[in-house]
Amino acid sequence: MTQSSAQGPAPLICPECSTQVASALLACPSCHRLVHAAELEGLAGQAQRAEQARDSTAALAAWRQVLDLLPADTAQYQTVAIRVAELSRAVEKEPVTAGKRVGWTKAATGLGVIGVLLFKFKFVLIFAATKAKLLLLGLTKASTLFSMLLSAGLYWTVWGWKFALGVVLSIYVHEMGHVQALQRLGIKATAPMFIPGIGAVVRMKQYPSDRREDARIGLAGPIWGVAATVVAYAIFLATRVGVWGAIAHFGAWVNLFNLLPVWQLDGARGFRALTRGQRWIAVAVIGVMWLITAEGLLALLFVAGALAAWFGDAAEQPDSTAWLQYAGLVAILSLMTEISVPTSAGGVG
Repeated sequence: MTQSSAQGPAPLICPECSTQVASALLACPSCHRLVHAAELEGLAGQAQRAEQARDSTAALAAWRQVLDLLPADTAQYQTVAIRVAELSRAVEKEPVTAGKRVGWTKAATGLGVIGVLLFKFKFVLIFAATKAKLLLLGLTKASTLFSMLLSAGLYWTVWGWKFALGVVLSIYVHEMGHVQALQRLGIKATAPMFIPGIGAVVRMKQYPSDRREDARIGLAGPIWGVAATVVAYAIFLATRVGVWGAIAHFGAWVNLFNLLPVWQLDGARGFRALTRGQRWIAVAVIGVMWLITAEGLLALLFVAGALAAWFGDAAEQPDSTAWLQYAGLVAILSLMTEISVPTSAGGVG
């Protein structure tokens, strides 16, 4: 009968000074030689080649791996961290697809936040076509597919299979928005995992480098969620089948709920990138939409937003993109919660 060892990984031997180095350390405690020197050199070369090929996303992913293998108190770490921040901003300026990029700042000046979003929604079909590969790829992950089916089964017992399928797909699109943003920024993460009765989650294996990145990742979910809601509503208008209107209404409500600036919800991640002044303006937008729609959920957003604006740790530098995205999402989702579903148009079961 054999016994398995309960001990952890054996310590490494530093080739420079022969000191034993614990497996968790990134540098030799005696001579400070980097433990992963060879791997770091390979990753740095990979990142530089990606930059030469103008593939900022691949370069970002490689440099982030370099950061994982460098001690945080070294000059090399600080140098690479600066490069990661530069590339991250460069990626944001690049078009998401091969099509023409719409200038958000210029468009917002002429059309307003809601106008920009509605202008974007003209291309919902193009959005679906360009993101179809990523959406299908997510379904090839066993953990995503099986947990998705479990959630659908639970919702089926309550609302019927048609509505259950629509709800699960709506949540899935929302989560894939986070996945796309993470991939674009070169941040490792898991595939979406559904939690029956609660929703779904994507767990990051690396952390965003600043508030701006965190906001882009957080708000990407509701942005994709809006696209799914618009698609469901468009089908409802075309067919007058009630289940599509119910799915659209549910999608709007759930994505609006996710904009609550509390805990780890998407709204909290968006709020972190806002200055105190931007937060109060966002609260004002919530208040206006509350008056227009009388949606009760907006009262909760208003209170949570006011508390975050008054007491929260606000950003020092304004983030116009995060503010436009947050305020625009609040406006369009608030209006979409007003979708009424005629009972005569068909049930949800």
